Amino acid sequence: MSPDPTFPKTVVLAAPRGFCAGVVRAIDIVDLALEAAGAPLYVRKEIVHNRHVVESFEKRGVRFVDELTEVPDGQTVIFSAHGVSPAVRTEAAARGLTVLDATCPLVTKVHLEAIRYARAGFEIILIGHPSHEEVEGTLGEAADRMTLVSTVAEAEAVPVKNPDRLAFLTQTTLSVEDTRPIVAALQRRFPGIRGPARADICYATQNRQLAVRAIAREAPVILVVGSKNSSNSNRLVEEAELAGARAYLVDDVSEMDPAWLEGASAVGVTSGASAPDFLIEAILETLRKLGATEVREVRVVDEDVFFPLPPELAALRKARERALAPSV
Repeated sequence: MSPDPTFPKTVVLAAPRGFCAGVVRAIDIVDLALEAAGAPLYVRKEIVHNRHVVESFEKRGVRFVDELTEVPDGQTVIFSAHGVSPAVRTEAAARGLTVLDATCPLVTKVHLEAIRYARAGFEIILIGHPSHEEVEGTLGEAADRMTLVSTVAEAEAVPVKNPDRLAFLTQTTLSVEDTRPIVAALQRRFPGIRGPARADICYATQNRQLAVRAIAREAPVILVVGSKNSSNSNRLVEEAELAGARAYLVDDVSEMDPAWLEGASAVGVTSGASAPDFLIEAILETLRKLGATEVREVRVVDEDVFFPLPPELAALRKARERALAPSV
């Protein structure tokens, strides 16, 4: 691959990017469960929304299923990072399946808020995307009291029985820019509406959105590495475009078209919260071969969030670390 003289010489790399703490935890859970129980191992839905992560686990004997009816009796099943409804948990218990829960703690936070508001007699408006697994799980916590709203128009029209007992919650992987006008419309219509004590949109989603906006000020074209079904990756594309850049979502380097970058002063690169680092490295190597001579990172915030493993796997992790520790 020969350098292209029309190709940007500078690559602006967003930070933070890639795996968040919830994704790291979910992947660790599958890794450790494979070590403890062996294959086949069943995961309900994709453990995280990334094709490469899913395919790598499939090669090791993980079977991803849409419904628990596909899991044989007596087997272990892992719930994905996006969470499940109480009905799914009840079904697993009734079947006697061994369950490991990889639900992101930030998604669990939204579930607990839904339960708290429902028990207090509130109607709940959930801001989110229809058919997204996280949304389906949250709706299941209080289906008779919760209404899904996805747009400002829906917020303007949603019927409410008692505006004095009304709350809203938000899917964790949405864009702040997407949710702000929807929340504003609800607050204008229902001044007494309650929201979460802390924003539901997760720290990693917000940080990656801030980072992509920062690199969009320097790079007119941005590559976002992530799978098409990754909500937070799609939001990064939207944020880049809102900041004035042209943005392209690619699963890996094979989907990158060098023609997108011709004549650009710089190219920005970032990745969604479920995209492995090796995908970014492959993109950067290709950009260097095409003529990029500088890779400069723009860091907007440091992340040090850690989510503990389930107790039954934490002990296995410690035992493995002791076995791998060099002897003194």
